[in-house]
Amino acid sequence: MKDTAEQQTLILWDIDRTLLYVGDIDRQVYRETFAEVVGRPAERLPARGTGVTMPLAIRSSLLDNGVPESAVPELLPCMVKLLPERLAAHTEDLRSEGVLMPGAEAALRVVHEHEHWVPTAVTGNLKPNALLKLAAFNLDVYLDTEIGGFASDDDHRPALVGIAQKRAQAKYGTVFTRANTVIIGDSLEDVRTGLGGGAAVIGVVSGKTTGDELAAAGADIVLDSLEALPKLCASIEYVTVRRG
Repeated sequence: MKDTAEQQTLILWDIDRTLLYVGDIDRQVYRETFAEVVGRPAERLPARGTGVTMPLAIRSSLLDNGVPESAVPELLPCMVKLLPERLAAHTEDLRSEGVLMPGAEAALRVVHEHEHWVPTAVTGNLKPNALLKLAAFNLDVYLDTEIGGFASDDDHRPALVGIAQKRAQAKYGTVFTRANTVIIGDSLEDVRTGLGGGAAVIGVVSGKTTGDELAAAGADIVLDSLEALPKLCASIEYVTVRRG
């Protein structure tokens, strides 16, 4: 049971390349979805590891593959609807080909067990896709996904911080602001999400972005990985105490 409302901190976990990596599965699912909706193969796929929300990635890729802009409003929702179905068909591939990032499960566990911290996810994934990925690695038990922020909620990723804060406030009774909200992620988009959405940022050098790049973008603290649990916990305490 979490402690009293005024002592709580909201922890917003990114998923891809922060907690887990599913390799080419996402890209295969996109290929299948694009071909079914558009009626031909995609020649260009979304860039890897950017962290942008899936609806924005789909929109860009439709245009990059020669789909007329006038057709995007019709095709984009069709792809958004179909993507979770296609990913669900690859559940066994997620388990067999995907990998946990170093220290991820232990880090999730220690944050989940802390009586003052409320962990959830803020991610560019659609919610069904995020839940499928987390469940494939049994990570969903460490997160309150009812209060997270997902690309299904808004395609502007910084807006997901406020969505998660409002949901968490409704459930736990705490007013969550920049002073008691932390996002943990690996990409420049995670940093921009925190800065623009109202959260401190802990960058993790587990993706395609270097520590120097994360720091230069505005991350409050940069960790080499999630493996040093005392350092992770101290970093969460530091950014909330310093901002509180």
